[in-house]
Amino acid sequence: MDHSFSNERFHTMTKIAFIGLGIMGAPMAANLVAAGHDVTGFNRSRAAVDTFISQGGSGAQSIEEAIAGAEIVVTMLPDSPDVESVLSGESGVFAHVPQGTLVIDFSTIRPDVAIRLAEEAAAVGVQMLDAPVSGGEAGAIEGVLSVMVGGSAEAFAQASAVFDAVGSTIVHVGPSGSGQTVKAANQLIVAGTMELVAEALVFLEAHGVDMEPAVKVLSGGLAGSTVLSRKAPNMLSRNFAPGFRVTLHDKDLGIVTAAAREAGVAIPLGAVVAQLMGSLKARGDGDLDHSALFTLVSELSGRSDDQTEG
Repeated sequence: MDHSFSNERFHTMTKIAFIGLGIMGAPMAANLVAAGHDVTGFNRSRAAVDTFISQGGSGAQSIEEAIAGAEIVVTMLPDSPDVESVLSGESGVFAHVPQGTLVIDFSTIRPDVAIRLAEEAAAVGVQMLDAPVSGGEAGAIEGVLSVMVGGSAEAFAQASAVFDAVGSTIVHVGPSGSGQTVKAANQLIVAGTMELVAEALVFLEAHGVDMEPAVKVLSGGLAGSTVLSRKAPNMLSRNFAPGFRVTLHDKDLGIVTAAAREAGVAIPLGAVVAQLMGSLKARGDGDLDHSALFTLVSELSGRSDDQTEG
């Protein structure tokens, strides 16, 4: 792990507010409770809060109640506007927490928004880290997420107890916004790999290959990847219950394409995959797992079937 922490206060029990108990946020918050922290959760859906309470956490009826007395405020929300609405403005987190509070945003948002929010935080004496994660629902449950962190080295050190509870690869990648930029690159690689895995499996099925041994040998060679090992079973079973929804990956690829255009960088393969992911969303499959790219490849190949599960 590429970090060295020195602030012992954050290695003892810490009072944490966790805002956003969705597919990723819920297991991350639960892992913080399991690590011995005092965690209060808030979510727009009360059912998620009740589940979190059953796992040993505390629940709040509002954001203001959740952050009362918190040393660290954590957000795990779907998109840039969601994070902005929670953190900024007269009713936002920045307006109600004391100076010195640490805010960690695990959401995947636009890098420019992350930079602007960090500037707003600094103006009121609040430290902020953009810390998007990779590893999907399974990684969140297992506490082995990869966390790419932007912000000051001091704030990064103070966040050690939180990061150690949710991730296994935690890297400080630069100043504010850097975490989101690295996450954009991550989502580009994942989407491209997902599409090629889907194409490879459709290709193999068309030739009548015994699929499980084929995936096993591919996983052991240069073609092996976490995407192949974790997502091929979804594709082979046609079970696309969401671990990471198409609609979210479509949003992330929008971030990638916009940032690439801004930087003058060509991403021809990424642009094609972004179009395919957008097509999945447009046809009503936004709530499926992003491995449902397989269904689109199957249809383009004239090999679609009725085995898909949501």
